[in-house]
Amino acid sequence: MNPLSTDLNPAGLNPKELSPIKQTLLQYFGFSEFRLGQEPVINAVVSGRSSAAIFPTGSGKSLCYQLPALHMPNLTLVISPLLALMQDQISFLNSKNIPAASIDSSLSREQVNQIMQDVRAGHIKILMVAVERLKNERFRHFLQSIAISLLVVDEAHCISEWGHNFRPDYLKLPQYQKDFNIPQALLLTATATPQVIEDMANKFNIQREDVTATGFYRPNLDLSVEAVSDKNKLFFLENWLLHEARYKPAFNHNIRDKKDRTASIEPTIVYVTLQQSAEVVAGSLAKAGFNAKAYHAGMNSEIRQVIQSDFMAGNTDIIVATIAFGMGIDKSNIRHVVHYDLPKSIENYSQEIGRAGRDGQKSDCLVLVNRDNISVLENFIYGDTPEYAGIEHVLQDINQNKQNGKWEFQLYTLSMEANIRQLPLKTLLVYLEIQGLIQPMYSYFAEYKFKLLVDEQVLLSQFNGERLSFVQAILQYSQRAKTWWTADIDAICQQYKTDNAINDRARVVKALEYFDEKGWIELQAKQITEVYRVNVEQINVAQQSQNLTSYFEQKQQGEVAKIHNMLQMFEQNKCITHQLATYFGDNQVPLQCGHCSVCAGHQVIIPQPVGRVPLEQTRVHQLAKEFVDHYYAKFSSQPSLVLTTRFLCGITTPIFTKLKARSINGFGQLAEYPYAEIQQMLSTNI
Repeated sequence: MNPLSTDLNPAGLNPKELSPIKQTLLQYFGFSEFRLGQEPVINAVVSGRSSAAIFPTGSGKSLCYQLPALHMPNLTLVISPLLALMQDQISFLNSKNIPAASIDSSLSREQVNQIMQDVRAGHIKILMVAVERLKNERFRHFLQSIAISLLVVDEAHCISEWGHNFRPDYLKLPQYQKDFNIPQALLLTATATPQVIEDMANKFNIQREDVTATGFYRPNLDLSVEAVSDKNKLFFLENWLLHEARYKPAFNHNIRDKKDRTASIEPTIVYVTLQQSAEVVAGSLAKAGFNAKAYHAGMNSEIRQVIQSDFMAGNTDIIVATIAFGMGIDKSNIRHVVHYDLPKSIENYSQEIGRAGRDGQKSDCLVLVNRDNISVLENFIYGDTPEYAGIEHVLQDINQNKQNGKWEFQLYTLSMEANIRQLPLKTLLVYLEIQGLIQPMYSYFAEYKFKLLVDEQVLLSQFNGERLSFVQAILQYSQRAKTWWTADIDAICQQYKTDNAINDRARVVKALEYFDEKGWIELQAKQITEVYRVNVEQINVAQQSQNLTSYFEQKQQGEVAKIHNMLQMFEQNKCITHQLATYFGDNQVPLQCGHCSVCAGHQVIIPQPVGRVPLEQTRVHQLAKEFVDHYYAKFSSQPSLVLTTRFLCGITTPIFTKLKARSINGFGQLAEYPYAEIQQMLSTNI
């Protein structure tokens, strides 16, 4: 990954004539000039001030921390959202002889410990971690014990509730900066509205003059919008790719017979909303002669990696993907980004088209719009909004089940019991944490199963003395089935009890991991359990439930409004490029770019859905009846209005898994209709 200026180092340049930061730029990175915006950000950081860099995708944000890190006396800690991004950055830094490392889920415990030792010894200048790593109390204690000069937050818009891709764990970063005694912060993002920028800056106490935004206008991107009905989208896409997209030189696009044609176009990403759509569209394009593959989160990681590698190497031309694809992709020559389905917001649209034309060459960005599936986008939002009863359940669970000031839970189980999806459940917990009510300590696997790969006596023969007794206890207090043993860790710890239960447990787990590493057993760890410290005697359940319910409902309204703001932008008879740039606070862009579809004289009017039968209240209640009866038979109570609406809209919730809701007549029967309209009809008795 090269985030730097494309200018070459002029021959015969004397480093002694350069400023210190330009000497570093030349010595480590091989460039003599900065890109737009980089120098003021780097100067601010090197001068000891917190700063923010809002640059378009591919404009060199990474250099804004990579170079200052070499001028800092202590560690630079980077919070990065993606494993792929971290690995690319570390490879790049190490290739420049800059000592950097990441701690991530791909590393063994021994590798993590070695990196931590290297950090303590001052052998590493840049350490990259995911924000979730900070939930580990041991790791937080480690960071508190070392000197850190700079906190870098990549994808910093994730901290703002006003932004897209809001990640609740990011909200804790300002407090972590204080806890770890880090004197300054650097925020990096490509997509932030003025409201989000202000929110980010306020949270980290960044002065307005230290916020550098270079503008969002990218003149090499041709933005187009086409109103196309669902039934015609596939045909339209195939023809657009054939006639509008630029082909690789070897392709003869005059061949019309599909069996004799292999369409080979320049790199293209086609975005869809649903995983099933990715498979269908990719399959149809492949049948039409295009070199296309699907990519989505439903595939296993190995398959996704192969598909991504093929695309990066130029062996696959078209990727049809959900938004799982794109972040962390460093491919500069993507020529076409097509939104086959609507993006979720203007922010998402901007981020996704930002993957096109990073090499500065002309590239096309096309959106196929209609109102047929707006309800699908809205329903994703409604499904993430917890009900009052679910929030109340979580708070009562904390009050009732804490022991010795600690509360343990398994995310999957709590999600099922409270009927709250896991992401909003994490958000809820973060808000309780920010209020000082709870604090994460550590997590552990509640269940360890193992299968002996050697005879029991062979295993025991490897040890003697106290260690032999300890291993015998592990086997003695493990429940044996036909093939697998289940370790009763509590019983083992009781046998070898010390004053520190955590250390007792850790010794058992470490022993099992050692056996696995030696090839004596095959180990499986299951049921990850989170442990939180509870800082109050009792949580005010009623007050907190109401506050959190109001918060989630306001968030829901804001997310739905973003969809309609985006549709309004696409329908305006105004330059799309200008509208997009001004939305993000860039007022330097021309009123007309001259190369978007509106500037070309093509304004779209998005038609209302056709062929939809008007809803009748009687039908709505009839469709709901079987679900209501089934729910009552299971729980001896009536389902809530929200839950019944979600059933008819086909919105999955944790409790629907328990109910096998998909098998109940009526599930998703009204998915094409607006959620609010269905809820209104259900709320009125016939």
